[in-house]
Amino acid sequence: MSITLEDSYAWCARTARGRARNFYYSFLLLDARRRAAMCAVYAFMRICDDLSDEPGPKTEEAFHGWRASMEAALDGRFDGHPLWPAFHDTAARYRIPREYFHEMIDGVQSDVRFQPVETFEQLYGYCYRVASVVGLTVIHILGFRGEGAKPLAEKCGVAFQLTNILRDVKEDYENGRIYVPAEDLRRFGVSEGELGARVASPGLKRLLEFEGERARALYREAMPLLGMVEPEGRPMLSAIIEIYSGLLGRIERRGYEVLRKRVTVPAAAKLWILARAVLQTR
Repeated sequence: MSITLEDSYAWCARTARGRARNFYYSFLLLDARRRAAMCAVYAFMRICDDLSDEPGPKTEEAFHGWRASMEAALDGRFDGHPLWPAFHDTAARYRIPREYFHEMIDGVQSDVRFQPVETFEQLYGYCYRVASVVGLTVIHILGFRGEGAKPLAEKCGVAFQLTNILRDVKEDYENGRIYVPAEDLRRFGVSEGELGARVASPGLKRLLEFEGERARALYREAMPLLGMVEPEGRPMLSAIIEIYSGLLGRIERRGYEVLRKRVTVPAAAKLWILARAVLQTR
């Protein structure tokens, strides 16, 4: 049974509203058309993530089938999944390069097929696949002026993902994934086991500060992006950057002690940032 475009977008909106938590409210800073497109992209990413929940041969088969269905959908051939009409319309309307969607799938698969990270160059490539391609997709929806916006969106995505890695370093270690480059562990004399300790050692704090400074530099370098996106999209982008850079700020103020308690931006603070973004547009 085929699904109408209107019903497909409605399904995407329900998915985003139910699972994107506070970030769904950032979509409300957009006009209705861009908001619907953001929900379609979010729903696609959410399903990609869900496919990785149970690693194994069946997961590889699921990714292969999902990628084939995505390719068909981009060509206007739908297999009945409620996502595809809205996904196709969004990709076509905003001329989003299809390789971005392939790279999003690659990013999720790289977590399933996790390989130890030796260098920052390798980490940067991982961050690009799981975060930068999302940023590149988003600026196509928001609208941007000049090709110079793309490398800035790439840097912004890497900064976001580095912030997540700093926040989740212990949780990732316990799940068998170490994203901190091995070359940096050696540089600061930190063992892998220290990532799972109850308290961060002085050496680990210096290492995390080093990685945090990389993220902070990327936030600074990416800031001109705000002036390159269309005015209608700036409040949302500004709010997301403020939330993520604010998370890094909380980690910095805690002295990079991220092992005892997960550092978060409280929901009330996120909502205040979003409310301020709305007020600034009036």
